[in-house]
Amino acid sequence: MGSLKLEELGARARAACTALGKLGHNEKSAALLGCAGKLRGMEDGILEANRKDLVDAQAKGMKESLIDRLTLNHARLEAMAQGLTDVAAMDEPVGEYVSMKTRPNGLVIGEKRVPIGVVGMIYESRPNVTADCFALCFKSGNAVILKGGSDALRSNKAIVDALRLGLREAGVNEDCLQLIEDTNRETATAFMKLNQYLDVLIPRGGAGLIRSVVENATVPTIETGTGNCHVYVDASADLHMALEIITNAKTQRIGVCNACESLVIHRSVLGAFLPLLAKRMEEYHVEVRADDEARALVPSWKAATEEDYGTEYLDWIVSLRTVGSCDEAIGHINRYNTKHSETIVTNDYANAQRFLDEIDAAAVYVNASTRFTDGFEFGFGAEIGISTQKLHARGPMGLKALTTTKFVVYGNGQVRG
Repeated sequence: MGSLKLEELGARARAACTALGKLGHNEKSAALLGCAGKLRGMEDGILEANRKDLVDAQAKGMKESLIDRLTLNHARLEAMAQGLTDVAAMDEPVGEYVSMKTRPNGLVIGEKRVPIGVVGMIYESRPNVTADCFALCFKSGNAVILKGGSDALRSNKAIVDALRLGLREAGVNEDCLQLIEDTNRETATAFMKLNQYLDVLIPRGGAGLIRSVVENATVPTIETGTGNCHVYVDASADLHMALEIITNAKTQRIGVCNACESLVIHRSVLGAFLPLLAKRMEEYHVEVRADDEARALVPSWKAATEEDYGTEYLDWIVSLRTVGSCDEAIGHINRYNTKHSETIVTNDYANAQRFLDEIDAAAVYVNASTRFTDGFEFGFGAEIGISTQKLHARGPMGLKALTTTKFVVYGNGQVRG
């Protein structure tokens, strides 16, 4: 696919935006329900395409956490279809007035939500992202051009084929959803510079992908960051609760950006907590890389390096650092985190509030797993990504994050003197 083809996709997406702007809530919802039905009805073909992707990935030696991200099954496909159904039922963000005020000169000035326009997505081996991005972009009135990874090409194509068929049967311009099938690097770079047609570009994947997009794109970018997420066990923590939160945050699914990668433990609970933690991590075959103070109590743990404290492993590995105060914990986390999701386990109200106020991250928790940082769990139906930047959107990005605003001004003949 050369630049001409990309420009054709862009022109079609831009035209589809105009058509989308004429659809009402009921028409969008009906189309999304039809697309959900196509995912369910075409399950066998989608799973067969995914199986072929998995065979290739395993032959290439892809690591376990990435294989998990790539894998589709009945339950995951049903979750994708249910996500479309949930988004269909959600309130329409487009057309909502954020504010309305009357100026002394009689002008009535309103701020109204409108679609961003054409959204570009570059993402890695997560075929569920294909359906999530489409649903959110479509409901918020945006066209979307997808550029998935080569490892998931067959899966993504099968999903897009099903969704476009659903759109076509609903009488909707199917060019509001398009997939770039060329996987070479030159096409990806050209896509990042498609300013004439793309209004925003959203990368979703590992640190290398995100860095490449941020460094090479000329299209405005929303950075969805990596997740070096911490659990801090405070001096007053319920240790049983802390153990269950760590277990869930680390082991429930290791290849996701909201999984725990780093532990911070108050030294006053080391003696009581580390034997429990060591036993639990051994049960789940999690390798712990800890500082000298912790290793004095659990010598079998490996020594942590400076690099370990800043690493998103996406693997059965976790780092551990001992601290002497909530202040020290906050300082350590803010130094090494990726501004994604952080949690404190504590029964101290003052420490909980300080943690919430002073930790610099998109989502900050008290006594809960970091695994909840997710558009579905936050009630958004799905998410297009988890933004770790501070402009426009931060945290899980749902429908409202895919809109911008324009000022609508009503007058009755006013002129400026």
